[in-house]
Amino acid sequence: MPHPPRYAVVGTGSRCGMYVRALLGDFASHGTLVALCDTSPTRMAYWNGVAKEEYGTDPIPTFAAEHFEAMLREQRIDRVIVTTVDATHDGYICGAMEAGCDVITEKPMTTDREKVERILATRDRTGRSLRVAFNYRYAPRNSKAKELLQSGVIGEVQSVHFEWLLNTTHGADYFRRWHRDKANSGGLMVHKATHHFDLVNWWIDGVPERVFGVGDLKFYGEKNAERRGDRYFTERGREHPDLASDPFALDLAGNDELKALYLDAEAESGYLRDRSVFSDPIGIEDDMSVIVRYRSRATMTYHLTAYSPWEGYRVAFNGNRGRIELECVEKPYVSAGEGDHNFARNVLGNAEAYEVAEPTTLTIHRHWQKPVRIDMPETNEGGHGGGDALLLKDLFLPDPPADPLHRRADHLAGAAAVLVGDAANRSFESGAMEAIPAALLPSAPTAAAS
Repeated sequence: MPHPPRYAVVGTGSRCGMYVRALLGDFASHGTLVALCDTSPTRMAYWNGVAKEEYGTDPIPTFAAEHFEAMLREQRIDRVIVTTVDATHDGYICGAMEAGCDVITEKPMTTDREKVERILATRDRTGRSLRVAFNYRYAPRNSKAKELLQSGVIGEVQSVHFEWLLNTTHGADYFRRWHRDKANSGGLMVHKATHHFDLVNWWIDGVPERVFGVGDLKFYGEKNAERRGDRYFTERGREHPDLASDPFALDLAGNDELKALYLDAEAESGYLRDRSVFSDPIGIEDDMSVIVRYRSRATMTYHLTAYSPWEGYRVAFNGNRGRIELECVEKPYVSAGEGDHNFARNVLGNAEAYEVAEPTTLTIHRHWQKPVRIDMPETNEGGHGGGDALLLKDLFLPDPPADPLHRRADHLAGAAAVLVGDAANRSFESGAMEAIPAALLPSAPTAAAS
């Protein structure tokens, strides 16, 4: 019998926690975590502390980033999990595949077209498996929408209207972290919106071909604060003279995990996790509009707002036999009152997804018929609307559940989502509609092979 796969995790910030805990806990018999790799010894030491205190395991061998390739050889790695800064994904993905390893990467797969081309060429040359962790496909509400669309209840989808709202806790957090530099993240069109572009590509089995977009920084940043009459003078949230009075300030010292992973690691990494969202420079947009044309002639209109008072999304599918509408309120408001459970300070820095506070609604409107409200799954197990737990089963079980909705996202799915975001960024700069090279997406990028 073959041994359980030997895993390495590269990138040990907060996002890796879901995978580390899965391999040390529920899926320990299906895979062995044998190596951690990062630029920060402090962060790797934190996860070894978790391994000992929560799971009673021996220390996991740790490797500096420059020893990545040596780690793959010495530890006989079968699969690499990539959770580093987005712009570095391609180097680790390609390096792992060249060394004969399969790869699981956090979204986005990478940050621009050139890096997509490198990853696809390496995958074609090596034949290794590359899975992209698009957990929102697995959220029961999104899976239900896919089930309905796949059934043909509204016929062929002609157009999609999609609005995503990030509130002033979750949305603001991208403007205090490394994401605020587009060279690191590709901006929210890549780092965040690839979730959403992937959902639409998957929902409608669509291959995107042309993109037009406009985006701007309208709320965060020093000039925008001054224009509203707001004054924020501190470079970092923790330097605020009255920390409790500022709903945008992040107190790293007040969160054990953030303190251990970031505040305690500052001296060696130089990374400031709690920069003010109203400090400059910020190189990404917070208000973006996009139009996407698909090869099927379907279109999508999309808007992302990163400073909304509530968080969630609305999506509508117009088919030639009717319409489906999905609305999800993940967080109905953010409070400035300390006694309220939605007080900003209670959710700043929280890596877990927001609790669904209001019912998700899914409605079918067929031509010449009364609307039909669809009963939604009650479960919200785990993060990201219940998607994380199902994704982990699909990634780590040797015989995962059947996948009739084709939720397993591969290299083509990862590429398609990034290429929409990349084309949107290019359109922001050029003012023109940007084409996605057809050769990069030969077919519908919906699912990895089982």
